[in-house]
Amino acid sequence: MRFFKLICNIYINSSIHVGLSCYALVRMTQHMFHILEGDAVANFAFFGTIVGYNFVKYDALARAKKIQMRKELKVITLISFCSFILVGFYFFQLERVTQIVAIVFLSITLLYTLPFFPNKKNARNWAGVKIYIVALCWVGVTLGLPILDSGIPITSDFYLKCMQRFVLIFVLILIFEIIDLANDDPHLKTVPQQIGVKRTKILGLLLLIPFYLLEFFKSSLDKNQLIVNMILVLMIALFLIFANEKRSKYYTSFWLESVPIVWWLLLLLF
Repeated sequence: MRFFKLICNIYINSSIHVGLSCYALVRMTQHMFHILEGDAVANFAFFGTIVGYNFVKYDALARAKKIQMRKELKVITLISFCSFILVGFYFFQLERVTQIVAIVFLSITLLYTLPFFPNKKNARNWAGVKIYIVALCWVGVTLGLPILDSGIPITSDFYLKCMQRFVLIFVLILIFEIIDLANDDPHLKTVPQQIGVKRTKILGLLLLIPFYLLEFFKSSLDKNQLIVNMILVLMIALFLIFANEKRSKYYTSFWLESVPIVWWLLLLLF
């Protein structure tokens, strides 16, 4: 049992699970826009998420020398290093325009983590900005990169999906912020800190309405997608309603981050 728990913790703490969530959203994009070949960009997103998230999570601790090289952390370091090599491998398989945009999002990740200006905090600690930066990066990586790499024309459907994907990530982050309310620095000015948990839940539930309705504005309506999206909305609504500060870390780091994976699997089943 202890070994199983160790494996689960390594799986979650090394960001493999969140990497799979990103991979699933890329595959969702490829399905929605009928992109047949896109293994390179999907794998790039998967390994890039592992590297990016581990850098964000462990860089500050490493620089402050508040982190010890336990066995678990050594394994995570090895996973991150291997992922970094694979990111480079898949990066050179992408189209030139995709590479340029990927570098832009890499720069945003660095800005999010490292203080570029003396005596200034990094973007992660800018009051009220964190949620928008994270949502923007997820939209760019899971929607922008596969579309650019495929070379298909950008239509109104693309912009609709950008809005829809942004709302989805925004609502998911709201749940994270509710769970982390007790531990977050008050200066971060997260949404629950500013308007309270109850209003944050109401905001999240209201945002799920346009998320679903945007599907009706596409150039062609997919009935299976409507069914799957309704299941997704109900799932996220339940996560939102039952979110509170006393939930375990697995509530968000495993179950909530499984939502994009379940969304993709449901679409495959239908």
